[in-house]
Amino acid sequence: MTDAALPASGAAQAPAKPEVNWTKLFLGFGAMVIGQFMAILDIQIVAASLPQIQAGVGASTDQISWIQTAYLIPEVVMIPLSGYLSRLWGTQRLYLASCTGFIVMSVLTGLSSSIDMMILTRALQGFIGGAMIPTVFAVAFTAFPPERRITASVIMGLIVTLAPTVGPTLGGHLTEALSWRWLFFINVPTGLIVLFGVARWGDFDKGDPSLAKGFDWFGLAVMAVFLMSMQYVLEEGAKDDWFDDTAILWLTVTAVIGGSLFIWRQLTYKNPIVELRAFSNRNFTVGVLMTAVSGASLFGGTFLLPQFLGRVRHYSASEVGTTMVVSGLSMFLTGPIAGRLVRKTDPRVPMCLGFLLAGWGMYMAHGVTKDWGFWEFAGVQACRGVGVMIAMIATQQVTMSTLPPHMVKNASGLVNLARNTGGAVGLALLATSITQQTALYYDDMTSKVTQGGPTASMMAGLTERMMQLGVADPAGAARKAIGGMMEQQATVMAFGDSFTLLAIGCFLAAFVSLLATPAKGAPPPPSDAH
Repeated sequence: MTDAALPASGAAQAPAKPEVNWTKLFLGFGAMVIGQFMAILDIQIVAASLPQIQAGVGASTDQISWIQTAYLIPEVVMIPLSGYLSRLWGTQRLYLASCTGFIVMSVLTGLSSSIDMMILTRALQGFIGGAMIPTVFAVAFTAFPPERRITASVIMGLIVTLAPTVGPTLGGHLTEALSWRWLFFINVPTGLIVLFGVARWGDFDKGDPSLAKGFDWFGLAVMAVFLMSMQYVLEEGAKDDWFDDTAILWLTVTAVIGGSLFIWRQLTYKNPIVELRAFSNRNFTVGVLMTAVSGASLFGGTFLLPQFLGRVRHYSASEVGTTMVVSGLSMFLTGPIAGRLVRKTDPRVPMCLGFLLAGWGMYMAHGVTKDWGFWEFAGVQACRGVGVMIAMIATQQVTMSTLPPHMVKNASGLVNLARNTGGAVGLALLATSITQQTALYYDDMTSKVTQGGPTASMMAGLTERMMQLGVADPAGAARKAIGGMMEQQATVMAFGDSFTLLAIGCFLAAFVSLLATPAKGAPPPPSDAH
């Protein structure tokens, strides 16, 4: 113990050494981690049960997508704001308030009888519960001594990656066994356990009430306008043909203006809500960029595979969940290994390696066919899962290791915002790519039918076959059959392109990750690693 403390400065030893009560730290942090898992899980838990929810509240097809969007848009405002509130009130008080509000809104969402009520309660659930995500990250880098921070990063990495992966599967089974309302009621017993644990053991710091003086209401307003406009554009742009839609165009303009005002305000105001000066730290800047890419890889892979299995293979929610289990299992098993790897080497090396592995996993699916199922995707998921976990844990270490302690709380909000924004950008690009490439491939195949060739010969043969079967309109039936086959093939090829696009992003990130500087003094010396 005394040896491990030697490299630290005398000033750092005095407050840090006596205060490490490991029982209290792990129980309090563990309770917060469960709450973080609950908050992240709630984003995706409804994904497999949207048809049942739609029937239950009488929503239209266009309205039902807002069950997820309404949660995500307000959440992005709370994530960066939580750093300021944590410094003002203290981590424990903020977390308890956030968790209590989240539980109440979960119950109200489960009791919703109309789509309007559900959208309102989901929005409040996302906003209030958003503080539970970044505060855990901040505690990992302020309450834990340096030699134990990677262990905390491994735990957080497992939560961040597993929650969105198991969300649709858990939600599908809950809906089948009980009802869709239990997607939200399940948060009550879990939330009560979290409240007890954080209230009992989560007193890690004290708030500073003086921060309430001169609170930047204008900065909060422009931040909300900027982030909510940006999130809406990213969430809804692909389905609304982007700038062909007037609302998307004007919200993009609003986001650009709001973002510019927000940056100016945070850099000039004496008491900023978000500490943008953290970006003057090179490692933090590179780390935030890599966090965005890892978010795109995590959420992008979790988006592409279920979409393919549902649209091409017509898998049920439970079948999709069974296929996706490889990804979650590989991440879970990799966590401890990744932590040891990051602890014993320069974090830039595993970060680069992780992105290369994740990229290779995605590239393995560039030649996907309509017959791919569990076994064909097993290698893709395993490679991607291992890579994402290694990259995420190494990125967390690089991002926070060289930041001054007073910046950590605010910076943790920016890191989590980067992950969510990266995921939203990735999903928007992938959704647009699938739509555009499917149309492009379908048009190309259709033109070949009209110009003659193998497809035209197939058309003639199929028409003749329909005539032999006595179909009333053999030519029309043949066209419909050929059209269906071409549509499926175009979709499969478009998914192959999207897997490749994700792979290219990961490969580029692998090289950019090497731009970080060595984290001097962050990890303990090798002799004290144990």
